[in-house]
Amino acid sequence: MKQIANVLPAERLTRPANCETHGSYISTNIFGTVWTHCPTCESERLAKEKLEREEFKRKQLFEEFHRKVGDSGIPERFRSRRFSNFVASTDQQKYVLEFCKEYAESFDQVLETGRSAIFVGAPGTGKTHLACAIGMHVMGAYHRTALFSTVMRAVRRVKSSWSRNSLETETQAIEAMVFPDLLILDEVGVQFGSDSEKMILFDVINERYENRRPTLLMSNLSQDEVVAYVGERIIDRMREDGGKVIAFTWDSHRRVK
Repeated sequence: MKQIANVLPAERLTRPANCETHGSYISTNIFGTVWTHCPTCESERLAKEKLEREEFKRKQLFEEFHRKVGDSGIPERFRSRRFSNFVASTDQQKYVLEFCKEYAESFDQVLETGRSAIFVGAPGTGKTHLACAIGMHVMGAYHRTALFSTVMRAVRRVKSSWSRNSLETETQAIEAMVFPDLLILDEVGVQFGSDSEKMILFDVINERYENRRPTLLMSNLSQDEVVAYVGERIIDRMREDGGKVIAFTWDSHRRVK
């Protein structure tokens, strides 16, 4: 019994104490001359520290979001585009809006498969609006990376790498478009349609396809014209894992304005 008593912890000393703010409380001796402080003050201190940590994290996320937006290439005009400010009046507009919202809000699942989409329709129908809304949501809600570019700009970047004075190789130029979690390529079909342009576009999309990185293509051409322009190999990759062609069949919003 004596041995057991020796290993049992001694009962901690307590004493009455007073807090200038909260009044009387019982202080407990921790060790030596160290005693516990007012429990209410301690709770308030911990709550304040938690709020400060949360505020610091919010600021970090805010700064990270704006850095990503700056790096994303999304044009300034389209950075305020959201699902909430897209006008959907017809059944087809509502269907397209719901598709885009579902795509953005389930982006973790989209990344698992690399599910892509092609937006086709006349200029001014909101293709860029909704594609950028997806990109902004992906960066803001999921802290993922997105890159917006016209196909012409992407092709020009790769072609520039062929120059002897280029600061990046062709591999690096393509990798810059393969790396983002989401790639948005606008104005498919505006280019000359040369073999080299089609090869570059295929290389980018194929690399992303192999790495399960989703891609959004946008074009003012019809669905058949897009297929004829980019070729069946690209279309097959874009349609795999549930990828869809989304038709913006209504008149230009710009005409209404």
